[in-house]
Amino acid sequence: MAFGTETVYGLGADACNGEAVAGIYQAKGRPSFNPLICHFSAAELAFRYVDPTDMAELLAAKFWPGPLTLVLPRAEDCAVSRLVGAGLPTLAVRVPGHALALALLEAFGGPVAAPSANRSGHISPTKLEHVLEDLDGRIGAVLESGVCPVGVESTVLDLSGSTPVLLRPGGVSVEDLEAEIGPIQRGATPGAALASPGLLASHYAPGLPVRLNAEHIEEGEALLAFGAPLAGARTYFQLSSRRDVIEAAANLFEGLHELDAKAETLGLSGIAVQPIPELGLGLAINDRLKRAAAPRG
Repeated sequence: MAFGTETVYGLGADACNGEAVAGIYQAKGRPSFNPLICHFSAAELAFRYVDPTDMAELLAAKFWPGPLTLVLPRAEDCAVSRLVGAGLPTLAVRVPGHALALALLEAFGGPVAAPSANRSGHISPTKLEHVLEDLDGRIGAVLESGVCPVGVESTVLDLSGSTPVLLRPGGVSVEDLEAEIGPIQRGATPGAALASPGLLASHYAPGLPVRLNAEHIEEGEALLAFGAPLAGARTYFQLSSRRDVIEAAANLFEGLHELDAKAETLGLSGIAVQPIPELGLGLAINDRLKRAAAPRG
């Protein structure tokens, strides 16, 4: 469902339910799986799902609730679907500064993944009418939240490394952030098209080499199955036994992580992937798999 925040209307889903998250991409017609922001009702709840730094806690105390998103390492026991972070070891979290959004999040009690509530590539919505123009009939509901007072997306600050990096300028100014924590590396030019962390060709590659559109299993390969597993597959992860691309999208990154983790103990030499149709979310799934299979540089 869509709901208003202080920045723009978001399209929300239970962040711990992979199929619900996949529904976001389906509704938006999103061409690829890019990291989504997790929304929480309070900082202490957000910090149960990530490993906060002292800098993160300082900024949260100063700017939350508000239009600031922090990118931090996933906690070891993080229950958020890996699809939310597009397979990355980090998670983007924030506490919105909007009374109705906070009431919704508090009533739900857990993380809500929510990109802007518009079709992919369209203008971000700042009022109910904008959401309905783009998504009427494609989503379950819209929570009437008035006009979004800030009207631009949240500032995204990556705190997962040794140096804070600005990934996206937004509702909190860089100057205000630097007044609290010192110099910030600019990772993007304000006003320019923002590059997703997923745009590097092999950014999402597991340790094992990936072979696409497999019709047979080679010696030492594990299988990422879609439908009935290929004959001879001793180790496999099932994306969707019923060949449902939404279910497959929900399981994609978990499957890659699980098979990669078994590489050493089982002596695996690679991952074979059964063909997935280029329909609906199949386009996004194949986009990510092509990146995973790209030559390593």
